[in-house]
Amino acid sequence: MAILTQEEAKKIIDKVLSYSKADEMKVELTGGRSGNIRFARNSVSTAGTSNNLSLSVTVVLGKKIGTSDINEFDDASLEKAVRRAEEMARLAPENPEYVPMPGPQTYAKTNAFVETTANMKAPDRAKLAGASIKSVMASQLSGAGFLEDSANFNAIGNSKGLFGYHKNTAVNFSLTIRTPDGTGSGYSAGDVNDVSKLNTASLTDVAIQKAKASQKPAALEPGKYTVILEPLAAGELVQFMVRAMEARTADEGRSFLSKKGGGTRLGEKLLDERVTIYSDPMDAQIPSSPFSSEGYPQEKVMWFDKGVVKNLSYSAYWAKQKGVKPLPEPSGFVMMGGTQSLAELIKGTEKGILVTRFWYTRWLDPQTLLYTGLTRDGTFFIDNGQIKHPVKNFRFNESPVIMLNNLEALGTPVRTRGNLVPPMRIRDFTFSSLSDAV
Repeated sequence: MAILTQEEAKKIIDKVLSYSKADEMKVELTGGRSGNIRFARNSVSTAGTSNNLSLSVTVVLGKKIGTSDINEFDDASLEKAVRRAEEMARLAPENPEYVPMPGPQTYAKTNAFVETTANMKAPDRAKLAGASIKSVMASQLSGAGFLEDSANFNAIGNSKGLFGYHKNTAVNFSLTIRTPDGTGSGYSAGDVNDVSKLNTASLTDVAIQKAKASQKPAALEPGKYTVILEPLAAGELVQFMVRAMEARTADEGRSFLSKKGGGTRLGEKLLDERVTIYSDPMDAQIPSSPFSSEGYPQEKVMWFDKGVVKNLSYSAYWAKQKGVKPLPEPSGFVMMGGTQSLAELIKGTEKGILVTRFWYTRWLDPQTLLYTGLTRDGTFFIDNGQIKHPVKNFRFNESPVIMLNNLEALGTPVRTRGNLVPPMRIRDFTFSSLSDAV
C-alpha cells in the first residue's frame, strides 16, 4: 500500500471533520507498510510483509470524550466512525482535566524518510539476512536474528484548523549467537532510517566475537565494580531517566526530580558536569516526528546541560495549571560524549567489567529511579586495560542518576534504539547477585 501524500491525507481528514457535530474533534490518520525476515539456527524461519491504514476519531462534548477507530474509508464508514465516537462521548463521564485542543501550529520539516528504505522488497531483506547467516555458518556457531523495515506516515487534524503530516522509514536488526557448548552468547543490534547504512555482516562479526569470547565464564563475587557500559546497556538506563522528566510527577512529590519539602529540582545540578542531554527532531542521525500526539510542536529541547536540569515535560493540562506552554516528552534523545572509542575506554581501565547489554530491566523506586535487571550476551572482566576472561552474568540494582554521578569517562556517541548514546565508564556500579543465565 502506497503511503498517502500530505494532500491525500488532508483530504480524508477534512472530510471526516466535516461530519462532526461535536464541540471539538481530532482525527489521526496513520498507515504504511512493514516487512520482516526471521532466522533461527542459521536458517530462515519466517518472512512477510503487512500493510495498514487506519483512522482514529476523537470527539469532545463539553468535557466528555469519545473515540472510535476504523480501517474502512468509504464515506458511509467514515461518517459512521464519527457518529460512534459521539455516542461514546455521551456515555462517558466528564474529564475534569480536559484542555481544549490546540489551534493551527507551525512544524519543522524533518528528514526521516528515505526512498531506498521505503522501496525494500523481499530479496533485499534476504540479502541482508543472508550476509549474517553466511558469517555465522562460517564460524560454526548458531545464530538467530530478526530484521524489520518499515515506511509509515502519520497525519493529524482537528476542528480548530490544526494539521500536521510526517513520514518516516526505519530498519531494525538484532542478532543473538550461541556456541555449540551453550556457554557462550553474543549479541548485536542496529537501527537506521537509511538501509544503506546498515551492515549486517559487520554487526554479525561483533556478535560472533562476543559469543566465542564469553564461553565458560568464571564467577565473580557480587559487589560494586567499575564498569564499561556499551551504548546498548547505557542507553537502556539513560532512556528511563529521560522518559521520567515529567513536571507533574515532580510537582506532586512522586519523582526523582521532586524536592524535599515541595517544588522541583529544575535548575539544580543533578548529574556530573559532563552530562548534556537534548532532543531534536531535526537531528540528522535520529530524525523524528515534528509534533506530538496532541499536536504540539516537537522542537529542540535541552533536558540536562552540564549536569543541570534545564527543562521538564508538561502535558497540556499541567501546563495550564502552571501557566506555561505544553512541552511534550522527546521521542528520541542525544547524550553528548567524548572522542574515545570503546576500545580506548577499555584500555584506560585498570580493573572493571565490560557489559554488552541489560535484560529484563524493571523499575523499583520512582523517587530514586532505582532499577534492577540482568547483564546478558557478553560480560567480561577487564584487568590492566585488557579483557582477561568472561564472567557469569549479574543482577544489578542501580539508578541512572547515581550512575551519572559516578561517571569516569564518555566515549563517542552511537545510535541505539533511536537515540544517540556514548559508551561510558562508571565507578561503583552495584551488582547484587549472580545469574546462571547465559
